[in-house]
Amino acid sequence: MDPIIGIDLGTTNSAAAHLGPDGPEIIPNALGGRLTPSVVGVDDAGTVLVGAAAKELQVLRPDRCAALFKRHMGTDRRYELGKKTFTPEELSGLVLRSLKDDAEAFFKRPVTRAVITCPAYFNDRQRKATLAAGRIAGLTVERILNEPTAAAIAYGFHETRTDRTFLVFDLGGGTFDVSVVQVFDGTLEVRASAGETSLGGEDFTRTMAARVLEGLGQSFERAEAVTPLLVSRLVQQCELAKRRLSKDDAAAVRVPDAAGEYGAKAAEVTITRQQLEGWVNPTLARCELPIRRALADTRLARDQIDEVILVGGATRMPVVVRLVADLFGKPPQGRLNPDEVVALGAAVQAGLVGRAGAVDDLVVTDVSPFTLGVEVSKRFGGDFQDGYFDPVIDRNTTIPTSRVKRYSTLHPNQTIISLKVYQGESRRVGENLLLGEFDVKGIPPGPVGQGVDVRFTYDLNGVLEVEATVVATKQKVTHVITKHAQGLNEQQVRAAVRAMETLKSHPREDAENRFLLARAERVFKELPADLRRLLSELLDGFEAALESQEPAAIEANREGLRQFLSRHDPDHEAEGDAEDAE
Repeated sequence: MDPIIGIDLGTTNSAAAHLGPDGPEIIPNALGGRLTPSVVGVDDAGTVLVGAAAKELQVLRPDRCAALFKRHMGTDRRYELGKKTFTPEELSGLVLRSLKDDAEAFFKRPVTRAVITCPAYFNDRQRKATLAAGRIAGLTVERILNEPTAAAIAYGFHETRTDRTFLVFDLGGGTFDVSVVQVFDGTLEVRASAGETSLGGEDFTRTMAARVLEGLGQSFERAEAVTPLLVSRLVQQCELAKRRLSKDDAAAVRVPDAAGEYGAKAAEVTITRQQLEGWVNPTLARCELPIRRALADTRLARDQIDEVILVGGATRMPVVVRLVADLFGKPPQGRLNPDEVVALGAAVQAGLVGRAGAVDDLVVTDVSPFTLGVEVSKRFGGDFQDGYFDPVIDRNTTIPTSRVKRYSTLHPNQTIISLKVYQGESRRVGENLLLGEFDVKGIPPGPVGQGVDVRFTYDLNGVLEVEATVVATKQKVTHVITKHAQGLNEQQVRAAVRAMETLKSHPREDAENRFLLARAERVFKELPADLRRLLSELLDGFEAALESQEPAAIEANREGLRQFLSRHDPDHEAEGDAEDAE
């Protein structure tokens, strides 16, 4: 049987893993790294770049690169990269395909099945978009798994015999989730989940960049529109400074000019850890409401949480660690790498799907993070008022689940009911998310009160099916919510799959070469004249070797270029220092 892998499809970084004989293991990418940046670019030749090479290109050509597209999954957002246009699902599909290629190189055979993670607070549209991205990449998605649940599985894999309650605090590059989990008798049960889909380390980085520009009398929004190269390079500098401030008390940020270059008179701003913490505290405070909501749903007090687990690269920031410690009165735990733990848990779940012997005794349950229901009318006095939300499945109900409620006609001889399906927590539908609507026809004419049974079925992927049955005739209408879902429909998914097969993208074996070329082009702009000449010669030799297709010449020139960049790239940090994965 083909291997089945676990994939953490993150906002800023992604990773793949598998369940080996000694437990879950990360699958290295084409560059030997454990994380793949969730960035896609198109170079001047029209070639699609994914991962580290695209991240390098993004610094010099932000107009040709896309990042943070996970935040727009399930929407009608479009990205124009050169002459190509992509949806968020297609961009995510390219990242997934890159991870699939890495897994196939690792196993030396085809990989077509995967468990893919998403934020617990992803709504129905976003989960369908994640499924579509997997299909575009050529994967059969066996399960969509909530990220904090995956992290809990990774921690519970070797510890299922110890009864305890823990809270997963998952702050990644772009999203925040919190889940309350209980482990008992070989069972890992998610009791409640809450969170925000637009809160993460990227917000802290951009806040820092905005404050730096503000100190120089500029607006971030205006600079992004007028001088995008300045902003892209400044954001890169701020990301590096943010990581350094997790260890040091101060860090310097170089400010490029409008062309994105660092001249002799380039400004340099020193930022202290205290300054950064003051800037991000208002954003970080948004973590408290989801925590309160999750605890309230489980009816647990904070002192009943045995352990708090940190997940996501942004939890490396000391201010985050302090916040969690203050909220729960105990230091949080991070025994597993916060960048990798979600992928590791997804690999264990993949083992469960494939019935690997190592996880035969582990049982995992999950919950619906949202309340799902329909719009109803209520009688006040002699009049009906519409716009009210009636829940069918309450939030944090264990899934899979199927619930049914009976509704009835409001008027004599009414033969049609328009059923509107919503997701949210407000009693008025105007404040909730409309998932879709459809008409239930064929209701026999008669007095007020003709019944229609509405059944919601919510599966393990978080995808909702609605079935309406006319009580009098037993006629059924089944509807998987799609009418108002944005993103890609079924026909568009099939078209994207066909396009992916012919899309001009780099072969996996060329990934390191393209990464080095993109990195060298970025570094070249920053070097003094004498070093530029030397780098130009190295690049000429490397490109000539690539044209010759002689493996020995390619390797010799590549090593010389790699060593030069290691000595003269001031902005390069080791893979192990990466941050803000999900």
